[in-house]
Amino acid sequence: MAHDLTINDGSKAQKYDDVIPQIEALISDEKDITANLANTAAALWQTFGFFWIGFYRVDGDELVLGPFQGPVACTRIAFGKGVCGKSWQDNTTVIVEDVDAFPGHIACSSLSRSEIVVPVRNSNGEVAYILDIDSDQLASFDQQDQQYLEKIVDILANRLQ
Repeated sequence: MAHDLTINDGSKAQKYDDVIPQIEALISDEKDITANLANTAAALWQTFGFFWIGFYRVDGDELVLGPFQGPVACTRIAFGKGVCGKSWQDNTTVIVEDVDAFPGHIACSSLSRSEIVVPVRNSNGEVAYILDIDSDQLASFDQQDQQYLEKIVDILANRLQ
């Protein structure tokens, strides 16, 4: 089934409102989580043109790179390290306006300037994956992004069952 993903020139909220049903349609009939993460990353990347967007999978005491869009990325991140590891450790969304000011930031790319990281929780409330989005601009992410991205990861979390 083909899905038309088009870049909307409207507001950020309108773009999220448009892409969420597209993501739901892309993953509704697919049971494979890797396929669903890949299509979610692609839909968000195509809609917003983020510098980098991807998922990391919890594997023991590390995050391991999963499906993504953008330049090459760090393959493994330790628990509690960098923005992704901090989000995993605290089981909460982290918004960083300036990655150079974040203690312990892991620079997978020197072009990344701001970041939002959202945990994807399993049915036990434990972090199973991390959604990581980087921008090449400072202060690209805010509470509106957090609200919408948390809704998207909740949709994905329902597919983990």
